[in-house]
Amino acid sequence: MAASATPPDAALAFVEDLALLLTESGVPRMPARVFACVLAADAEGLTAGELAERLRVSAAAISGAVRWLVQMHLLTRAREPGARRDHYRMRDDQWYEATVFKTAALRRFEDVLAEGVDLVGADGPAGRRLRETQEFFAFFRAELPELLERWRASRAASG
Repeated sequence: MAASATPPDAALAFVEDLALLLTESGVPRMPARVFACVLAADAEGLTAGELAERLRVSAAAISGAVRWLVQMHLLTRAREPGARRDHYRMRDDQWYEATVFKTAALRRFEDVLAEGVDLVGADGPAGRRLRETQEFFAFFRAELPELLERWRASRAASG
């Protein structure tokens, strides 16, 4: 299928199903649709126009979605030599990059939760819930680098 071709209904249904799962996980709807579309495309990258055509939406709807995906380190924007349009691609290691990017967010959660504990006091029910949530984020953030290294080693071993 050519990069600009509208996907068959079955392919679009798959993109929509995957986008629904992403949306249920907290990804905004249009970025979820765009991400699913790029992930499932045979093309190395798609322009905003190609994404709009494939998803049957306006170019304006694509603009905000790709901005969000680039900020979240899930897509990268590139321009082909001599081309006038940007292409949106998967990062080479998008899951690793996106997860590493999230470790800073996890630290911010820890900090804000610590402020909450200080505000309400550590001994009451709210303080205990806030502290437990803070400890969860701290644990997850501390374990994440080793987990990501195991992922990279697994990928390298498989080819």
